[in-house]
Amino acid sequence: MRNIYSKTFKRSLTAAAVAMTLTAAMPAMAASNTAGSIYGKATANSEITYKNVNTGSTRTIQVSSDGRFKVGSVPAGTYLVTNAAGETREVRVLLGTGSVVNFGDNTEVIEVSGSRINNIDTSSVESSTVFSMDEVAKLPLPRNSVAVALLTPGAIQGGANFGRNLPSFGGASIGENGYYIDGMDVTNLRSLLQFANLPQDAIAQTQVKSGGYGVEYGRALGGIVNIVTRSGSNDWEFGGSAYYTPDSFRASAKNTISNKIDGTSEISAYNSEDETDNLEFNMYASGPIIEDKLFFFVNVEGQQYERNNYSRNNSNRSKVDTPNYLAKLDWYINEDHLLRFTHINNETEYDRTNYNNAAGDEWVGKHGEVGSEYTYGEGGDINVLTYTGYITDDLTLNMMYGELEHKYLKVPNLPGDDCAYAWDTTNGVGWGGRTAIGCWNAPVQTSVTDQIDDTDVRTSYKIDVDWVLGDHTVRFGYNSETYDSTAPGTKYSGDIYYRYQTAHVNNGCRMNGVTLPCGTEVVRVRKNNIKTATFTVENTAWYVEDTWQLTDDFLVYGGVRGETFKNNDGNGDTFLESDNLIAPRIGFAWDIDGDSSRKLSATLGRYYIPVASNTNIRATREEAFYEDYHYVSGGWNADGSPIGGLGEKFGSGVVDVQTPNPEVIADHNLEPMYQDEFIISYQEQVSDDWTMTGKFMGRTVGNGMDDFCANDGFVNWAADNGYDNFDPHSLAGCVIVNPGSDITLSMDLENDGNLVKTTTPASYHGLPEYKRHYLGLELKAEKALSDNWKGSFSYVLSRTFGNVEGYVNSSLAQEDAGATQDFDHANFMDGAYGDLPTDRTHQFKAYGLYEINDEFTVSVNFSAVSGIPLSCQGYVSTDGMLVGDGSTSYDYGNFKRYGASSFYCANGQLDGDDNAVKELTQRGDQGRSNWLFNTDLGLIYSPEWSDGLTLKATVRNVFNTQRPDSYNQQKDYAVNSPVINPNYGNATGYQPPRYVQLIAHYTF
Repeated sequence: MRNIYSKTFKRSLTAAAVAMTLTAAMPAMAASNTAGSIYGKATANSEITYKNVNTGSTRTIQVSSDGRFKVGSVPAGTYLVTNAAGETREVRVLLGTGSVVNFGDNTEVIEVSGSRINNIDTSSVESSTVFSMDEVAKLPLPRNSVAVALLTPGAIQGGANFGRNLPSFGGASIGENGYYIDGMDVTNLRSLLQFANLPQDAIAQTQVKSGGYGVEYGRALGGIVNIVTRSGSNDWEFGGSAYYTPDSFRASAKNTISNKIDGTSEISAYNSEDETDNLEFNMYASGPIIEDKLFFFVNVEGQQYERNNYSRNNSNRSKVDTPNYLAKLDWYINEDHLLRFTHINNETEYDRTNYNNAAGDEWVGKHGEVGSEYTYGEGGDINVLTYTGYITDDLTLNMMYGELEHKYLKVPNLPGDDCAYAWDTTNGVGWGGRTAIGCWNAPVQTSVTDQIDDTDVRTSYKIDVDWVLGDHTVRFGYNSETYDSTAPGTKYSGDIYYRYQTAHVNNGCRMNGVTLPCGTEVVRVRKNNIKTATFTVENTAWYVEDTWQLTDDFLVYGGVRGETFKNNDGNGDTFLESDNLIAPRIGFAWDIDGDSSRKLSATLGRYYIPVASNTNIRATREEAFYEDYHYVSGGWNADGSPIGGLGEKFGSGVVDVQTPNPEVIADHNLEPMYQDEFIISYQEQVSDDWTMTGKFMGRTVGNGMDDFCANDGFVNWAADNGYDNFDPHSLAGCVIVNPGSDITLSMDLENDGNLVKTTTPASYHGLPEYKRHYLGLELKAEKALSDNWKGSFSYVLSRTFGNVEGYVNSSLAQEDAGATQDFDHANFMDGAYGDLPTDRTHQFKAYGLYEINDEFTVSVNFSAVSGIPLSCQGYVSTDGMLVGDGSTSYDYGNFKRYGASSFYCANGQLDGDDNAVKELTQRGDQGRSNWLFNTDLGLIYSPEWSDGLTLKATVRNVFNTQRPDSYNQQKDYAVNSPVINPNYGNATGYQPPRYVQLIAHYTF
């Protein structure tokens, strides 16, 4: 068994000779998304044989009449390639990468063991990096695929407000990436903010594509994270690993502080006493079922996880002890046919206990009395079956079929579900000072959910063909997937929501648009009933590409991808369909000196992204929402209901009843969102061990798509065109549009139930076009392992700017892909153009290792990124929303459902009507947040006295740098109040504290 922390590095020649042997100016050989390729030169019309050193699988092919050979869809691994004269070369095949083997070049044969010599790959125009299990294991990284992806230049950790660890590539939002396991797309198509998990020790290689990827890939605007899992071999292998992250070795996290109007402050997020203790242990076995033919690999990952989370008046404990596992079979039927099956189970169950503190105990950092206990879970199963058939030496067929099921966390019904959802925010404390009241299960659940699983099910198949025609390598394929999201219906606990409030100086004694005597008691009453339904997304794609070796030194790439997207409502009716979306991509790679020492390449392409099923759920499910304000007196009963019942209503109410109708939900001429991208890159091997890269990337989004929730434009158009009976209540609450374009919908213009296809000009709605641009310059230096050390160093100078972040709004922590607030009304877009939340001007990264001696190795991972732009957020201006008779427009009442989320901000003054005076600001004009620094260190000990044992200690954030990574950007304290939010500009979150992970591996 080869130790994955092998210290051996042997070579008989210099790294320059290695580069000459492993690289050459040869035709590009396309590789599938689960394999690599081998190509090179040998005697014309002779035969070459390549053999996998681990599985013994062997295949012989004929060299063409021009002395070239090309083999695609070669599983990743180490191969011996032998020519007719008996000369043998050893080559390492990486995922999605071409590996060159040349015979007859009089180059001395060399041996490379335990290290990877970095060479310039002239066989591809893509921007990608491959990380092997061996390389990742030596670095001080968290055990997740995102940590690996963040090693690539230009990838930043985004979405601090979401509490998620997700990457942003090249200015795209965190909701625009693609994730693959063993050839299957496992991106969560409901939110685009998750992807299927798997045991980390079962990963063989991870390929990260930061841009310029070929037409085989689509449905993403950011990056691609492509994983292949481990396989068995002819060697029986067994092993185990333990990863222990003790709470005792973890530094205390910072609390966040909330300032009050009276100048005092209190804790708003109590993090310093939180405890996390985690033990993960893996056991694996692999070997031959039939030598050289049938192999298995099994990995079981156990976990014992406990987290204690403390808050002001309550706390909770979560425990996990359910295992995950992966099982894989590889069947080499014969030298021309390979069948693989992967099964992954990642279901996790949580045992949750909620505690209530004793009266008067606040921020005590200990558990009180048990409030509720339950078990709930998430995750599911993944099954992937792939086939590779080498039909002839020049024709290869790949097929994939996959199924994925994912269940979401869902709290079961508990005692108290018949009690109203109720909060006390009286005496001007606002939402930040709220106190749960009544007998509902605070703070566990705020709604009652139908007791069916909240589940996504994906079914996917894909067919690819590789065909070598002389200097051309042609690939074409087809993919189809169906994604069903079953969303349980919800309603408020007790079927009603009470929020008790007081007209107070803090809110200007103004409630629901009405000035009241200070001290007046009121209650806001809401009801919201949502029906259960299953929502389907159907996506298909075809592609064809040609990689043409125009000359020995110049490669040309051309491809086209055609896509269709279809979204269905809960009744199974299609409300959004896009056909014949053509995405062309071209590129070239020039081996300048003909020896792979210098390369100039460029790509230009278009990329489409589908509409998430979250849009189906948000826009088309049957829902009824009601809101009113009532006078009350005397407080509330034990069940949260008002003593004496509800008093008289005041101010305007909200009635929003949504019934699915595909004719009224989306613009009939809707164009799907796409991105155009240009990359030019230069690479040079400047010495035996060093490779330098310079790359420029430009990206711009076209046909941006979002939901639009304003009806005044339709009302005004109807009035201008003589439709006096038009009722805006007949419109959907929100419709999917291309902002800035005319909107075509079926409208009930005469209020008689008859729908008429109608186009309203963009000028009536006032929306600007959807704009996002990215410009980035990347500089990178890599050193291969020599003189006992290796490293990678990069710097990226970039700018991301426009009027919308993308499929999420991280400033508002809004993760509704394709249905953010941004374009809900034109007034939200006033001042929206500027530097976007994913804009970090400067990014520095460095990682590597140093071998102290035969037993000890140290590793480091460092990053420094500049701050994000900060904005002023306030309650949207309603200026100009009065009609001729002085009454408010139809949309005016809808703004009550929005928080302080526009770029209009109060300046601390009142106008003549006792409303706050608002000033329009610009996105990003409030300065920048601080730089973020992180340094991780690792120490590896591989004792000579115990072959197969490796001990490792990793320290994350070794300097305990807990700088703010999210901020309160809300300036307005309350609606129409001149009071400035005392927390404006305060930190709302910090970098995670230092922690230590202890690791032990043993293999035999």
